[in-house]
Amino acid sequence: MANGDYSEFSIAHDRKYTLEHLWLQALDDKAESVKIGISEFVRAEYGEIVRVVLTRPEDDSEFKAESDSGDDDAIRIMGSGDEVGAEDLLITLTTSFEGEIETLLINSPFPCKISELNGEVEDNPDLLNDDAYGDGWCVIVQPHEFDEDQYLDQEEYIEMLNELP
Repeated sequence: MANGDYSEFSIAHDRKYTLEHLWLQALDDKAESVKIGISEFVRAEYGEIVRVVLTRPEDDSEFKAESDSGDDDAIRIMGSGDEVGAEDLLITLTTSFEGEIETLLINSPFPCKISELNGEVEDNPDLLNDDAYGDGWCVIVQPHEFDEDQYLDQEEYIEMLNELP
């Protein structure tokens, strides 16, 4: 946004944040499941989110194998293909601000297994614009390495945003 322009946005207090503006919410005490979404700052900074593409597990069709019997019913899938490494693409956003279209590629903050994708945000990107900390979540993952203390709390995230040019 141009200097002097501003947009209001909120920051949820019960989340952790990454430098890439993802929010993280542990769904249990041991952080075995973590819900991931996009901070409202992204909409405020880059404009309305008009398209969301969530990472799909790798195409596992190449892992199909026929049994020796040749029976088509015996085809099975080997491997789930739903692992995401740290820095692998997790979410692709397309934003629009005053006619300017921008694509943002957001990587996974840690290695994880995707448990659930929120396809609703792909069908209706306004969920990210209107309810980023509620129905606008993107994925639920099972992290292989997750230490909440290495991410920003609400106050640290606000401080980081204040230091942005």
